[in-house]
Amino acid sequence: MNSLIQITKEAAHQISEIIATEDVEANGIRVSVQGGGCSGLSYGLDLEKESREGDRIFDGPLDMKLYVDKKSYLFLVGTVLDWSGGLNGKGFEFSNPNATATCGCGESFAV
Repeated sequence: MNSLIQITKEAAHQISEIIATEDVEANGIRVSVQGGGCSGLSYGLDLEKESREGDRIFDGPLDMKLYVDKKSYLFLVGTVLDWSGGLNGKGFEFSNPNATATCGCGESFAV
């Protein structure tokens, strides 16, 4: 199994645009997992400028960093964060091989 968590070029580009629009000091995104959502667990995304103790840090396209805490990493191993735009686009999408069930909106999952 792939132990990396990856971010696509499209998602990295969108995060770069959000950072520029929000005019915040950040060089990446923090991906986390919290209890909640219709399937039991939900994804969290926050702009981030530096790592925290115990973080796993993954390098993505456009020098984008992806920060993941230890607990969330266990649920996210092998995940790919992508961006889907356009008329039917949903925004950020997670392709998580650990999820046994997901809700219709794609923002929560079960393992």
